[in-house]
Amino acid sequence: MRIILHIWRQKNRHSPGKFVRYEVPDVNPHMSFLEMLDVLNERLIEQGEDPVAFDSDCREGICGMCGFMINGIPHGPLRETTVCQLHMRHFKDGDELWLEPWRAKAFPVIKDLMVDRSALDRIIAAGGYISVRTGSAPEANSILIPKQIADRAFDAAACIGCGACVAACPNASAMLFTGAKITHLGLLPQGQPERYERAIRMVAQMQAEGFGACSNAGECEAACPKGIKIENIARMFRDFAVASATRRPPSLKAEAAAL
Repeated sequence: MRIILHIWRQKNRHSPGKFVRYEVPDVNPHMSFLEMLDVLNERLIEQGEDPVAFDSDCREGICGMCGFMINGIPHGPLRETTVCQLHMRHFKDGDELWLEPWRAKAFPVIKDLMVDRSALDRIIAAGGYISVRTGSAPEANSILIPKQIADRAFDAAACIGCGACVAACPNASAMLFTGAKITHLGLLPQGQPERYERAIRMVAQMQAEGFGACSNAGECEAACPKGIKIENIARMFRDFAVASATRRPPSLKAEAAAL
């Protein structure tokens, strides 16, 4: 297969960027998309050129590091698939593909296809924790949880924090990510002590990072490689509303007033 790539090249967040055309001949259909980029980079290095910078780690669809836009679609054309799990057999000989990084104020470009997604880490740090004793693993049946609740919590916890929802949203909103993190802890007994404080703190941090608001476009759910449901945003709003209407510690009042 012969693939033509138009890749966004940008030296750093302060430099202007542009699309650069590359041709990759003899692409094996069994290659993953990232393996194809590895081949391109090997050739660029041999020619004394700067390789294309992109994120990757596990390459098993688990870590969420590999995301970028392919023809305007986060992670590419396949539903519920990360770039590292996207294979070249899903493209045709002679296809032209346009690759660019996530576009969001809260995700500044580091280089080429790499963006700084540490804003998502700071949202988690703001409230993604529970006050339970650490140590050895507890007995699995010591806290009984209905299967329906456990399944919903697990589905929300499947979020890998790749940022595809932000990239797909016309407002660059992180509400699907934040909603998933609030939901998976808020559904479980272990997450109840901080449930409403968590909603206040994480929503406040999300807004402080510069993410946009939700306008129910639904593109976040369509782009999510793990199929996180938009209903998690509704649950986040419910917890936030309850937290805002009830008494809270003084340290949270200023945060709520700023929202």
